[in-house]
Parts: sequence; structure tokens; C-alpha cells
Amino acid sequence: MRGSIQKRGKRSWRITISMGRDQDGNRIRKPFTVNGTKADAEKERTRLLSELDNGILFNTSKVNVSDFLDQWINGYAKPNTSPRTVEGYEGNIRRYLKPAIGHIPLDKLNPQHIRDLYAGMREKGLSARTILHNHRILRQALSHAVKWEMIPRNVCDTVDPPRPKRVEMTALDIQQSQRFLEITRSSKYGMVFFLALHTGMRRSEILGLQWQDVDFQTGTISVRRTLLDLKGVGIVEGEPKTAYSRRSISLSTSVAATLSGLRAKQKENRELCELEWQVTDYVFSEDDGSPFRPETISSSFRQIIMQSDLPKIRFHDLRHTHATLMLKAGINPKIVSERLGHASIHITLDTYSHVLPGMQEEAVQKLEEMLLNTT
Repeated sequence: MRGSIQKRGKRSWRITISMGRDQDGNRIRKPFTVNGTKADAEKERTRLLSELDNGILFNTSKVNVSDFLDQWINGYAKPNTSPRTVEGYEGNIRRYLKPAIGHIPLDKLNPQHIRDLYAGMREKGLSARTILHNHRILRQALSHAVKWEMIPRNVCDTVDPPRPKRVEMTALDIQQSQRFLEITRSSKYGMVFFLALHTGMRRSEILGLQWQDVDFQTGTISVRRTLLDLKGVGIVEGEPKTAYSRRSISLSTSVAATLSGLRAKQKENRELCELEWQVTDYVFSEDDGSPFRPETISSSFRQIIMQSDLPKIRFHDLRHTHATLMLKAGINPKIVSERLGHASIHITLDTYSHVLPGMQEEAVQKLEEMLLNTT
């Protein structure tokens, strides 16, 4: 047995994992302590052996930060996070973390190394937000190194990352939104832009939408999947960003009618294509049924904006526009939060705090009118 369990106290157990042999042929054993019942210890032993099989547990005296981050990506990030998140982790690790601290032995990594890392990033002109993002990635990775008993503490906890300046969201006002819908109506991707502005859905959520997710009887859309374009992989389906991103979004009558018209047109195209039609159920697709490419959507959007008299916004700012217009219309922030798929209303209120002062003024005015109205 590669993992033995020995009772140490009333509710204390020692698990010893056999990790093979070293270069001299000596057996390598690593001890772990577990508090709880024997069943808890057996469960922990199973988990540790699984991690050993996935290459997570190894001799930490010989592993450097670069090796550990590779193991963390393969052993934790890929099985537990979305492909897009993994792609982001790998990019930041490759560009920023490995060149600066990858050569350092994991068990020798100290707070000064982290401070030097951030100082070097600042000297290269990187923003505080980029540095903070890398801090969060490294801190999360090292937290698993502590959990796996590879290091005694997380050195990131002793270093304060820079605080990025608060960035206010860019959003179109009502007149600009109407103008946007007008100039994009004839675009090949006009319906994608239309739905983004009317629902606040993310680009990946819109492109991952299938007709089975649209309920015309109840007038709702169910967000169940995303469509991503990953480097070296291509177009893949993924899970929504978070558990809260799985949500139901109510549609206005006009939006439901527009989608119904799109479905009818798509059926016509399917009949014309006959055998050339790719068997998919995507709401937004090419004439042959193949899904739209995400970057093609964004590229078309940028071109339209650059050629217009509208503010220079990103595709994602249509989501912010949707939320801002709803809040200014007096819609309960809780409802807005649910439509956006935020984990809590606090995220919505914090993100759109710049909208609240005007809402408060309106509320005060309405209250005064109610109190003064004696008729």
C-alpha cells in the first residue's frame, strides 16, 4: 500500500505516503497529519494518492517555482476552472511569473522575492491592475502548495500588492444606444449587438446560446454554456463564468419577436444549404450553421464604433450600458444583479456606484412630490 494510516491520538491520524525512491534508491516517504475520524483519514489518503498520480506531490526540496506552477496548472487549474481562465493563468505565468521567479526553489521563495517581482513589473510600466492580477494568481497557487504541505506558509500573504485606481465603466446613454442600434441594424452581426444591449449578456454567453435555451412561451433565455476561441485549440464550448452566471433572463416582447424572426430565417437557410448545413443549434451562426468566431464579432464591433460618432466603447461595454440604463430607469438593483449573473447585489452596487447619486436625487424628488401631493 502506497499510503499507510496510523492513529496518533483520540482524533489524530498520521498518513504516510510512499513517493517512490530517490536517485540513491532510498524510499521517499512523506507524512501528513489529519484530525477527525478514521473515515476522514481514509478520505484524505485517497485524495493525496490521487494528487500523487496527477504529479502534484513530489520532493519539494528539488522543485522550483516554475515546475510547481506547471504542476498547479495541470493538477488544479485545468480540472477545476474554465478553459478561458486556464488560458489566462498560463499567459500571465509565462509572461511575468516564470521569467522573474521561476528559477527560485519553491521552499526558498520569500517575501523579498515577491516585492522584487512587483517592483520589476512597475519598472516595465505595467499597470497596478496587471500586478494585482498576477498577485492573485500566485497567491492562489501558493495556497495550494501550503494545503499540500509543500511549503509552511504563503509568502504572498505578507506582501501588499498595489491598489489599482478605480475605473468607471463606460456606457452609452439612451440616445446613443438608440443610435447604436440604428447603425448596427444592417450589420451581419447586428442581432448579436442587439441582444447584448437588451440583455447584458457576455459575448461568450450570446455566442454559446442555442435555440433550446430560448423559451418563446415564457419569454426567457437560459444561460447554460459559453462559446470560446482558445489559442491552439479553436472554438470550444465552455461553462458559464461562475455558478451565478447560470441564469434565466426575461425578454421584452420586441426582443422575443426579433429572435423568432431570426429563427425563421435560419430555417430557410438550412433548407437552401441542404447537405452543406452543419448540424448545430446555435442561435447565432454562419449561413451554413457553423458558429460565429468571437474575435470576428469584436473586430466588426470595433470597426463600426471607429467609423461612428459614438463614444469609443468595447463590446463588453454594451453589458455596462444595459445595467446603467436599467438602474437609471429605476429598476431594482437586485433585478439588475440577477440579469447580469453577479454573485451578489453588492458587486452590482459597487460596480455601478457612479449611477447611484443620480438615482438618489430622483428618489428624493419623487418622495417630496408624494408628500406634498395633498389632492
